[in-house]
Amino acid sequence: MSPTQKATLLEKMVPILKDIPTAVELVKKGGDEERRFRSLAKYLVDKALKKDALIVSDDGNGIAILFRTSRADANFWAALWGELGLIWRVTGLRKAWQLYQVQQYVKKQRPAEGEYLYCWFWGVVKGTPTRTARLMKDEFLRRSQALQLPIYAETRMPKKVLVYQRYGFDVFHKWTHPNGETVCFMKYIPPKP
Repeated sequence: MSPTQKATLLEKMVPILKDIPTAVELVKKGGDEERRFRSLAKYLVDKALKKDALIVSDDGNGIAILFRTSRADANFWAALWGELGLIWRVTGLRKAWQLYQVQQYVKKQRPAEGEYLYCWFWGVVKGTPTRTARLMKDEFLRRSQALQLPIYAETRMPKKVLVYQRYGFDVFHKWTHPNGETVCFMKYIPPKP
């Protein structure tokens, strides 16, 4: 990805992040919030590029991060270094502990063994035709079926739960987030070939 393509992608991603409750919660309030959202977008994209997990629609208005991963894949020290950068540039120290606890709970909902695909981020620029989201969904499901790996995702947005369910995901767990919102944990199991 060229620097120009990456800059364009980040410009499209920032407004999407501002509509996602988890992202809004991550970003420290006050001061230069715009810069913090941009840093968060850069963090997400850099991590996705490193793991070959970035999916961008043909029109550039759909962006997703779909990791192929497992519980054994976690490298504590590498993750800690990345998280420290995120805390310093985006969240601030006050939110760090609460966010860490929430993320530990979220991670425990994923499989303890075996590989799976994890949808870390999926957003579409406002005003984009629904065709873009459908084509991206088709790509997720194609990868899941080709690899015969389930896809895991979670969201606090009731509209998105309905979209995931329409695309074949099942809600397997609900949890009340510390802020009172319901988090729905979902999975998609690919059909056997």
